[in-house]
Amino acid sequence: MRISRNLLWAAAFVVVGIVVGAFLVDDGTSVVPTATAAGGEVESPVGVAPDRYVYYPGTEELDKDEIRIIAAGTGMPGARRGQAATCFLVELGDGQKFLFDIGTGAMRNVQALMIPANYLTRVFLTHLHTDHWGDLATLWAGGWTAGRTVPLEVWGPSGSREDMGTKYAIENFMKAFNWDYMTRAVTINPVPGGITVHEFDYKGMNQVIYDEKGVKIRSWPTIHAGDGPVSYALEWNGYKVIIGGDTAPNKWEIEYGKDADLFVHEAFMTSDQMMNKYGQPAQLALRINFTFHTSAQSMGKIMSMTKPRHAVAYHFFNEADTRYPIYEGIREIYDGPLSMATDNMMWNITRNEITERMVISPDEAWDVEAGGAKLAPDPARKSEYTSFITNGTLDVTDVNKGWADAFMKENGLPADILEGDHKKDN
Repeated sequence: MRISRNLLWAAAFVVVGIVVGAFLVDDGTSVVPTATAAGGEVESPVGVAPDRYVYYPGTEELDKDEIRIIAAGTGMPGARRGQAATCFLVELGDGQKFLFDIGTGAMRNVQALMIPANYLTRVFLTHLHTDHWGDLATLWAGGWTAGRTVPLEVWGPSGSREDMGTKYAIENFMKAFNWDYMTRAVTINPVPGGITVHEFDYKGMNQVIYDEKGVKIRSWPTIHAGDGPVSYALEWNGYKVIIGGDTAPNKWEIEYGKDADLFVHEAFMTSDQMMNKYGQPAQLALRINFTFHTSAQSMGKIMSMTKPRHAVAYHFFNEADTRYPIYEGIREIYDGPLSMATDNMMWNITRNEITERMVISPDEAWDVEAGGAKLAPDPARKSEYTSFITNGTLDVTDVNKGWADAFMKENGLPADILEGDHKKDN
C-alpha cells in the first residue's frame, strides 16, 4: 500500500477536525443531530475518531502478537528540521523495545513518543557515520537527566582495524564527553552515564549477535565506504524484520533477506537529484548509487528477489520533487507492497496485515517518568568544583527561603540538602 505524505497529513487534520467539531457541538448526550437527509434526520456519534490514518503515541496497546515500527529518522547526513537522519524504533507486543541507529536529529522524534527512558536502552548501530549514530549523545544525556536508572547498551560491528570499530568509537565518545559525564555523575548519579559496548565481528554471516527473551537479532556485512557496516534482522514470535544498513547492492541481502515481514532498505536519491539538488559533482552523484549506496532500481531488484510482505524505502529526502522519481525507479522492477519512508511513518505488523500510518505527536513532549528505583547522588564522589568557582556564589537565601522551606517540608527533604552541591576543592 502506498499513501502519499500529503494525503496522510490531510487525513490527520480531517480526523482531528471531526473530533474537535463533534465535541464543540456536544449537547451532553452520546449523539448530536445533524443535517436532515432524504430519509429523515440522522444522528452523528460523538466520540473517538477512527485511527486508520494516524497513531497517537500512548493511546494504543500493542497486541501480544503484534509489532510496531516507527521511523524516527529517514533522511540524509545534512539533517533537516522536518526529516532527521536514520533511526528506527521496533516495539514488540511483549513490551521489548529496540533502537536501530540513532542518527543526527532523530531524538526529537523519539522524545515525542513519550516512552520512559528506562525502555530506550538498547541501541544497534549499523555503522559509524554520523547520520546513523550522531544523536547517541542526546539519547545518553537526555535519558540520564530524564531519570534513567541503568546504563545504555550499544551493539555494533568491529572494523578492519581496532580504531574503526564500535568499541573504539564508544570509548572515545566517553572521552569526548568526559566533562559532561564527570559533572552529571556528581550532581545526579554515575550509573545512568555508563555505556556497555557489545562489539561483534562485522564479517559474521547471519550471525546471532543478540539472543534474549525470545528475540534473536542477526547481522551480516554490507558494502558501504569501507569494511564494518552491517544489516540486521530481528526475529521474534515467528516474525522477521530487517533493518538494512547503508550498502551497495550485495549478495548477502539476497541470501539472508528472504521471508521478511518488513524489509527496510535504502533507495538512494537519484544521481540527477544528488547533483542538482544536493550539490554533488556528477562523478560522485553517479558513483554513489553503485559503489556505496543502492539506487531505486537496485532496491527494486533486491525486493523482487527477497519478496518481503512489505518493503520500506528510506535514506532520501522525501519531498514532492524527489519521492516520485525514486518510487518510479523501484516500480520498474518491484510491484509488491511498498512504503516511501519519511519521519514519523509507522507500521503495525500482525499475522493478517501490515498497516502504514503516520505518527501525530506533540512538539513539546515532556519526559515520562523513567520507572525503576530512583537513584540518589553518590556521596563518595568528589565535587568537580574548586574554590575558585564556589567563592563566586551569590547568597540568595533571603529571596528563596519561603518557597524552599515549604518545598523541603512537603517532600520530606533534610534541611542541609543543598550544602553538598557547592563542596569546595576536590
